[in-house]
Amino acid sequence: MAAPLMKSVSGIRGIVGESFTPELLVSAGAAFASYARYGTVVVGRDSRPTGEAVAMNMISVLLLSGCDVVDIGVVPTPTVQVMVEELNAAGGIVISASHNPVEWNALKLINSSGTFLNPADIKKLFALMEKEPVFKKWNKVGKLTVNNEANALHIKRVLDVVNVKNIKKKKFHVVLDAVNGAGSIITPELLKSLNCRVTMINCTPDGIFPRGAEPLPENLNKLSETVIKSGADIGFAQDPDADRLAIVDEKGRPIGEEYTVTLVADHLLQKEKGRVVVNLSTTKAVEDIAARHGVPFSRAKVGEINVVEEMRKKGAKIGGEGNGGVISPEVHLGRDSLAGIVYVLEMMSLRNRKVSEIMDEMPAYFMKKGKVSLKNTEPIGNIISRISDSFKNEKLSQTDGLRIDFKKSEEFKNGWVHLRSSNTEPVFRIIAESDNPQKTEKIYKYFAGIIK
Repeated sequence: MAAPLMKSVSGIRGIVGESFTPELLVSAGAAFASYARYGTVVVGRDSRPTGEAVAMNMISVLLLSGCDVVDIGVVPTPTVQVMVEELNAAGGIVISASHNPVEWNALKLINSSGTFLNPADIKKLFALMEKEPVFKKWNKVGKLTVNNEANALHIKRVLDVVNVKNIKKKKFHVVLDAVNGAGSIITPELLKSLNCRVTMINCTPDGIFPRGAEPLPENLNKLSETVIKSGADIGFAQDPDADRLAIVDEKGRPIGEEYTVTLVADHLLQKEKGRVVVNLSTTKAVEDIAARHGVPFSRAKVGEINVVEEMRKKGAKIGGEGNGGVISPEVHLGRDSLAGIVYVLEMMSLRNRKVSEIMDEMPAYFMKKGKVSLKNTEPIGNIISRISDSFKNEKLSQTDGLRIDFKKSEEFKNGWVHLRSSNTEPVFRIIAESDNPQKTEKIYKYFAGIIK
């Protein structure tokens, strides 16, 4: 059976040579050229081995369709978003399958405002892909430009929002694990500009991931060991396209990627009050932080653009996703590990506290995330309906799959679970959280059993 092609608000992704083919790239490239009204398109990619070939194909299709193309090479996803804004481009394409394994690749599609296509726009694009590609005559093809300024412009953006002088004074020792991805070049440059001593591991941008691509605690053993061995102040871990950030404290303990946005929210709200927006799967710790600062809080569907649109609508100060994705409007409206890094370093410098000491002040929750392959022949909608009926006396949200906040159940009280189909993998996701690890495990096992 051929590998599935995943088409969603998160873009188009599949396994190269199976579902992710040259024919697909021609269709998607010609459709995006039409969507962008044949304007200038910025193209960037992560470091995975298939990236260069895919980029060459995509650039060729865009040029033949009549678009001018700005190639910015191997860069983080947020760097492409920043460059679309900086160049007033008609759109951007990031060639990256993000946290998916190395055999996958993907197209992340950016509009003229520097944010991902929303559900309505992605639907239009998919409809355009059904049409026969139209290419220009020889004298109407686009022009290709290579731009090497993207990293510098992105670094300037994030430095402009923090007290650089204070951070520099601390001369922090930072260990960086970039998983040999797109953050391998730009992130050491950023850290060195902040007068940090940088110990680099997995910072060769060859796209051969030496650990699991996601910056989850179980994938950060080498980072933890290096932080302890080198006596560093903090460890940072990124995913392959560097839009997600995880943190290891000075004792070598991963704090969990859910707490990246929690820390940043607490820091920014201490500087200035404002609304907080996260997705339905993000830790309740962020909600508690918003309450602590007396600011409004809301949740959006999973997917970066869904959070971004809610932030725009409500005028949020800070937002993000619990996968380590920090979204700061004062930098740009997209998940950005570099923004997360500078905010956390500023927080440490202003509070004059170690990461573990700051974490002691955070609300404590225990989360378990997992995914289940759908072997059950029963339609997932029927399963969700059955579960909803069983827990109709609890607080339910069906905005995105099903989220249950347990208010009355004695066994699950003060916990929650979110059940939803993945946008990026052919699986069903289960996220459970409570104030007790044993309770969280019970919640997770109960619902995993039903889904299976």
